[in-house]
Amino acid sequence: MKKYSLMFLLFVGLVSLATAQNQKITLEEIWGGAFRTEGMDVLHSMKNGQQYTVLNFDRNTRTTSVDKYNYETLEKVETIVSSQNLSEIANFSSYTFSADESKLILATNVEAVFRRSRLGTYYVYDIASKKLDLIADDKIQEPTFSPDGSKVAYVLNNNIFIKNLASGETIQVTTDGEKNKIINGVTDWVYEEEFAFVRAFDWNSTGEYLAYIRFDESEVPEFSMDVYGETLYPTQQVFKYPKAGENNSNVSLHTFEVASKTTKNVDLEDAYYIPRIQWTNDADVLSVQVMNRHQNDMKLYFYNVNKGAEVVLHETDKAYIDVTDNLTFLADNSFIWTSEKDGYNHIYHYSKSGKLLNQITKGAWEVTSYYGYDDKTDRIFYQSVENGSINRDVYAIKLNGKDKKRLSSEEGTNSATFSADFSYYINSFSSASMPTRYTLNDSKTGKELKEIVNNNQLLKKMSSYEISPKEFSTINVNGNDLNMWMIKPKNFDPNKKYPLFMYQYSGPGSQQVANRWMASNDYWYEMLAEKGYIVACVDGRGTGFKGAEFKKVTYKELGKYEVEDQIAAAKKLGELPYIDQDRIGIWGWSYGGFMSTNCILKGNDVFSMAIAVAPVTSWRFYDSIYTERYMQTPQENASGYDENSPLSYPELLQGDYLLIHGTGDDNVHVQNTMRMAEALIQANKQFDWAIYPDKNHGIYGGNTRLQLYIKMTNFIDAHLGDASGEINVSKKINN
Repeated sequence: MKKYSLMFLLFVGLVSLATAQNQKITLEEIWGGAFRTEGMDVLHSMKNGQQYTVLNFDRNTRTTSVDKYNYETLEKVETIVSSQNLSEIANFSSYTFSADESKLILATNVEAVFRRSRLGTYYVYDIASKKLDLIADDKIQEPTFSPDGSKVAYVLNNNIFIKNLASGETIQVTTDGEKNKIINGVTDWVYEEEFAFVRAFDWNSTGEYLAYIRFDESEVPEFSMDVYGETLYPTQQVFKYPKAGENNSNVSLHTFEVASKTTKNVDLEDAYYIPRIQWTNDADVLSVQVMNRHQNDMKLYFYNVNKGAEVVLHETDKAYIDVTDNLTFLADNSFIWTSEKDGYNHIYHYSKSGKLLNQITKGAWEVTSYYGYDDKTDRIFYQSVENGSINRDVYAIKLNGKDKKRLSSEEGTNSATFSADFSYYINSFSSASMPTRYTLNDSKTGKELKEIVNNNQLLKKMSSYEISPKEFSTINVNGNDLNMWMIKPKNFDPNKKYPLFMYQYSGPGSQQVANRWMASNDYWYEMLAEKGYIVACVDGRGTGFKGAEFKKVTYKELGKYEVEDQIAAAKKLGELPYIDQDRIGIWGWSYGGFMSTNCILKGNDVFSMAIAVAPVTSWRFYDSIYTERYMQTPQENASGYDENSPLSYPELLQGDYLLIHGTGDDNVHVQNTMRMAEALIQANKQFDWAIYPDKNHGIYGGNTRLQLYIKMTNFIDAHLGDASGEINVSKKINN
């Protein structure tokens, strides 16, 4: 293993401040919110660039407010609206300004549909008159102001409606919407999950036209889930879910002219997927991103409502192309685009006709976020991993690719939210040793002007716990230096042997080894380290932010190279004098559960224990867009699907295996776990399992998470500890 020249240690400052109390972290604290960090909720930069708004919640009165603050002073200027002054609603959970900032849409009674989609009761609040108007009597989706703020478009029962706020008149744009058949203006299940958007309509800049996508899911197979609930008979949730190789929705694009109430069909070639639509600065021109089923051929169309569509950019890849939200139109309708076409994700500038004007960023590193373009200074702002793939920094660069400047200064994870005029930005910073801190910064120099929010109280609180440092390093396996972190027990003795518990996710483009503040699982790992485990995480091949070749090596072979890397890493770690190579466990959730299952089977001579939560056990069972992006279809790549599926070799199980799933998982269906259980039963293999009734992919609600983590902790203690379930840290042989 090669360690970085500068090792990052979790809680270096905390360890030196530790008090005599030496408290131990408990699961009740972790899942009870004892270590919650303070943040900034729903921040909106006002168009004047000098002020911003934040959604605040008063825990005492249970009311919410939208409060305006001054960037320069950070002092509150005014309360724009408070639910305390609204008789119709007790509170609201989100807000959206009209373009002129004279009105707000307030969301109440919001309920989840799937991962991103929501139904809610929405109101329009007029700031000047302080009048509150209900948009629709029913719960609706995705209410969106027209550019002049005079109208709101929304979706109800799979149809699009437009309400005139002055007259109160509502017109119906589409009429054929029907559950599990036709959807207008919002996405179907698989688009929402894998293309990461819900609102599938967009106003043009004048409000004259509304473009929308129509989904015909009539031929998409239905998936049903039993809902056990609390009534005498269970019910069923039935929805359209295209598994790999099955029929997807037939999608079509349309424009609706508000004045004439007429709809036009947009004729596009090869429009198998339409993952993004966005009007350009020209009110007559709509941009449309179109992909083939393999998602390795993308076309950017410009559709003129008077002239038709033309392709302005065409990009192909030997594996796949990721869809982003980075397309940005400049004043002359030239545009910013990000692409991996040179092997790393970088920023490009194209003319309005699609001619490449300039590659703006270059180098063997990745742009991870695009923040925007400031036409006054001719600068683009972005985030990248130029300072190491586990770090994030904020940069500025001229449109011509010159005068690049690193704006962030602290090593760790920096992200920025810019003011509307790009004169300021709020920097969010955290590292393995510092909880999230928000500061106001000057966008010209990056200089910190003021601190807005810190988590010093959490830092002080953590000083009384037995915290172990998180050590970042690299481990060389299979010809690659893989990023790794390790947590050792506080009283670590190199002359003893410790059980090793490994965590990973490993999905394409993901990252778990990052220099950032702890998530809930990290507190659990600290708790396990207190008990005498060494906990480690390795990002193998296929993970992100190290270039397209490293990420896309798993193409058509999900579960092959990633599993090889975890097994090889475990073997190498097992050779360390302080690791007990007979007590190595691994766990993961979702893709990570697919991995941990494969690891205990294919690596049965290395791993003695594994936990799999909500695992995919065959990619044949997962959705079309995600799976085919990386695997093509089962009809084209049967060996890639089956040779890396744990259903194909359950007889390899030798260690202790815990299988966990929620029956209400609409994403990775419990079918995966049931089929794995049946395969193990027929192979006469013993295993443990837990089924969580009606719980979705996150497996939470009430005491669910607490009970789940107690179960997993007990399983770890029972099978990585000694026979009594206690951690037995053995002395080295012949020591």
